[in-house]
Amino acid sequence: MTRKRPQRSRSRLGAARLMMGAVTVLGATGAFGCLQRPVEPVEPRTTSTIVERINQSSVDKIDLVLAIDNSASMADKQAILAEAVPDLVKGLLNPLCISTSDADPLDVGPLGTCPDGFEREFDPVLDVHIGIISSSIGGYGGDGCSKSLSASNNDHGRLLARSSAGGTAENDLAPKTYEGKLFLAWDPEQKKVPPAQVSNPGDGEADLEVPSDKDLNDTALIPMLTDMVIGVGQEGCGFEASLESWYRFLVDPEPYATLTVVDRVATPQGLDDELLRQRADFLRPDSLLAIIMLTDENDCSIREGSQYYLAATYSNNYRLPKARTECATNPNDPCCFSCGQKKAECPADPACFPGGDDTKDPLPHSVDDDRPNLRCFDQKRRFGIDFLYPVSRYTDALTRVQVQNRKGEMVPNPIFSNLSGKPGNIRDPGLVFFAGIVGVPWQDIARDPADLKKGFKSSDELNEKVGSLGNTWEAILGDPANYVPPADPFMRESIVPRSGSNPITGDAIVQGSDPQDPNTYNQINGTEWSTNNDDLQFACIFPLKASTPCPPGAQGCDCNKSPNIPLCTGPGGGKTQEYAKAYPGLRPLQLIKSIGSQGIVGSVCPAQLTEPLETDFGYRPAIGAIIERLKQALGGQCLPRSLVPDKDGQVSCLIIEARNSQGACSCDPATGRNVTLDENKAAERAIAEDPFAKESGWDCFCEITQLRGDALGVCQNDEREDPRGPDGQLINGWCYVDATTTPPLGNVNLVAGCDVTQKRLIRFVGEAESASGATTFITCAGEPGQN
Repeated sequence: MTRKRPQRSRSRLGAARLMMGAVTVLGATGAFGCLQRPVEPVEPRTTSTIVERINQSSVDKIDLVLAIDNSASMADKQAILAEAVPDLVKGLLNPLCISTSDADPLDVGPLGTCPDGFEREFDPVLDVHIGIISSSIGGYGGDGCSKSLSASNNDHGRLLARSSAGGTAENDLAPKTYEGKLFLAWDPEQKKVPPAQVSNPGDGEADLEVPSDKDLNDTALIPMLTDMVIGVGQEGCGFEASLESWYRFLVDPEPYATLTVVDRVATPQGLDDELLRQRADFLRPDSLLAIIMLTDENDCSIREGSQYYLAATYSNNYRLPKARTECATNPNDPCCFSCGQKKAECPADPACFPGGDDTKDPLPHSVDDDRPNLRCFDQKRRFGIDFLYPVSRYTDALTRVQVQNRKGEMVPNPIFSNLSGKPGNIRDPGLVFFAGIVGVPWQDIARDPADLKKGFKSSDELNEKVGSLGNTWEAILGDPANYVPPADPFMRESIVPRSGSNPITGDAIVQGSDPQDPNTYNQINGTEWSTNNDDLQFACIFPLKASTPCPPGAQGCDCNKSPNIPLCTGPGGGKTQEYAKAYPGLRPLQLIKSIGSQGIVGSVCPAQLTEPLETDFGYRPAIGAIIERLKQALGGQCLPRSLVPDKDGQVSCLIIEARNSQGACSCDPATGRNVTLDENKAAERAIAEDPFAKESGWDCFCEITQLRGDALGVCQNDEREDPRGPDGQLINGWCYVDATTTPPLGNVNLVAGCDVTQKRLIRFVGEAESASGATTFITCAGEPGQN
């Protein structure tokens, strides 16, 4: 298959919308929207101007975090992710040269130059940090995940560098990581360390696949990362903190050193100085930050403090108190709380106490109703308490300039801070991405539920109508805040067998069937099964590459759970595991939905594992969706709606660049910049009030020149990377190109890489392209919906 050259825009419309004039700035700690919908001022209407970010695509650094579940049953998924590492690394670090005509793409290497007639998909990024963390951060003060049982029950949210052969206790690959700091660094130009004449195992990597003399070590990036992915292992805590673990590493302003329980109250104490050092070494202030999470279960990030640790307590057969009667029908009822709690405004609930006597201790759940393995399932309804951190904690972490510390005070978010303390630019929210490869049927999120070769849906596509549903989110997520379950019964968390049909594929839930008869299986999760009140039904299953014998007590094997579990074959269900499974990943999906276009969804259940060269093999579709989204940030983004040009081809828009000049502000007309005109100072003031202005230290605001006359025509039509005027001089400024008009405004080849519905862009040329770390804003005049 051939691909034509994508558009080379240096702009990306996204993120924060500011209101000027009679309307105040939206959100004291940051509120982010984008041009995905018509511009509509807050009512009542005023003469206010709307200002939006154009997040600059001149990204020269990437910080990539792989957050990998290391609980039991994850080894098979880790192996599939390891097979996808080459796709991930090559896709981001070695973008292909794409033909401007119909020739096949070329691989010229990360530092190569595309031949005439070819152009990179996006500029190679030559400075990349890649780190791995696990989902295990201990037992939250409870005794359910003691390090005495497994050393990897508590990885503290710190970086891991374990090999597949080195066990799960020590970071045996540490000496081969960058400067021994437990993460890998891509440095093909060898700029990170001074030249040396002796070998250095901690040197930054200049080799993708095979070690060479291009750097000072004897390793290569892809083999190292592959080994580290598998080395995460599957001997971690069963209370998977898939969300809190990356929050701990990247965001937590005060990661604790210890969590001590005194008088039945857990209290975080001290600071984890080692984690803070790792964070400061790894996380740059102006990089593109991407978090890729792999998990086959729902998140179980238990709050740390107070008595929330009881959800992770096993000792002495401890069982949690029952929930009040109201919880069974409405978990949001004000009187839905634990029988072990009291509220003056709610009458005593006789069902909470033996014989209805509220002078006695509240009734605990029975052993069958409170299996420790299910402590994170349906908590409010079952226990009257939500022991988990709210998903909004993680939404705020990825989008807001401030987050809460232990005391509930608002403090700077490390993701949007310069951890070195030095002045300089910080990343924009549009450069923070979260991808989840989670428990959801791949058919639900595929562009074609019968053919995953067409890829997974983008954020926009997930919000489009599907069948009788308003969007895909209704199928896979429902409305968690109001306890409305997903429309897809395969995505409903349940101990008992479910019923119904998938609203996208029509596949029906199959009740427990004969494990020997594949004709009684459906294609999504096989069948429902008898969980013995100790497990949940599956969202999806997939055949393993090789069957796995399951002797009694084997780690990560599922055949001992039930005779009719749809994962195993043999007499009575058998002891040979043929399939792997995943549970509904509702909390990660809730987070991904909440961050809009910065979120990416993939399925942990692959479509097939037998044809490795096909585009639907393993996690290639998920990695492809991630690269496709990040590529927009690295190489520019097309506009989802039109601007309205005048008869001369210009649009009624103002573009202002904000940056930290460290006191040396210069708006040089020779670079396509000018001092903001007096009539545009209101826009400049609104930008200065942006929540990120102070953190970024913006002290320089320049208008970027909209080209006119001959220069405008060159910008709109000349396909060269640096178009020049008739006099041979470089053209500096911006223009608007729109292939959706009749006739097209500019050269349609400039938007050839845009989606058919978005063939329009703002093009920056010459030295008008923003410097790394600068943030550019656009404001357009006109009636709402026009510009």
